[in-house]
Amino acid sequence: SLTSLPPSQACLFLAALLPAAVHPLMFQPLDCADIYNDGSTASGVYRIYPAGPTSPLYVYCDMDTEGGKWTVFQRRTDGTLNFYRGWEQYRRGFGHAAGEYWLGLETIHLLTLRKKYELRVDLQDFEGGRAHASYSSFSLSPLAVNAEVDGYTLHISGFQDGGAGDSLTAINNGQKFSTFDRDQDPENLNCAEVYYGAFWYGPGCHVANPNGLYLWGSYPRGWVGVVWHTWKGSSYSLKHIEMKMRPVSLALSETVTGSQQSLLSLSDHEMLNQDTEPL
Repeated sequence: SLTSLPPSQACLFLAALLPAAVHPLMFQPLDCADIYNDGSTASGVYRIYPAGPTSPLYVYCDMDTEGGKWTVFQRRTDGTLNFYRGWEQYRRGFGHAAGEYWLGLETIHLLTLRKKYELRVDLQDFEGGRAHASYSSFSLSPLAVNAEVDGYTLHISGFQDGGAGDSLTAINNGQKFSTFDRDQDPENLNCAEVYYGAFWYGPGCHVANPNGLYLWGSYPRGWVGVVWHTWKGSSYSLKHIEMKMRPVSLALSETVTGSQQSLLSLSDHEMLNQDTEPL
């Protein structure tokens, strides 16, 4: 038995068992790039730890698009989840990581404090068309003492066209995030309330409304749907949109080592980040 071994041999025996027992706890990836670099290269739902070891979150990792390693923080696919929500839910996050969800402003901010990120927005219409827009720099309130007080201000630059056009830079860059119960846009009206969404609304409110109403293609009243104006105009609500982020210097993610895969089981896919039911 272990108790009959000399102390030195007992220590060696325990040390041999330790790595297998504790590695799942030791591997705490910040984002999907860390997970990919650890050997998990299949797209799916994984755990990340942007707020530290005691606060894991579920996130969808796109490991296929343009080299993979994308942490998806916003996704609309079928209209099953209500995105017309208040400030606290947008700050914390809501929805299913395996389906439609919003990761949370605080989490996105924490990620952009740790690494430099690029942004990609993938779009799809109901006729099978696809396009994307990319931005080489993306962060939220990087210099703020308190990011929430600063409104999780959006900083983006370096637009690269993938057929979608640029519906973000001119209006949304430098703007605070607004919801119907926290109006922080520069307009006299409440853009989030008028356009049934939540976003970094700016002068004139928006030409992109990713968190607007899911309206299944063309609709009569413009601007309230899931709009990306420079691709489909103001009276077309998209079928699919994903907003995702990836470290600009992928080498930064390679400092995380280990062989434990974090891909979740089917039962884990059914779990939520914070929310359990759509409004």
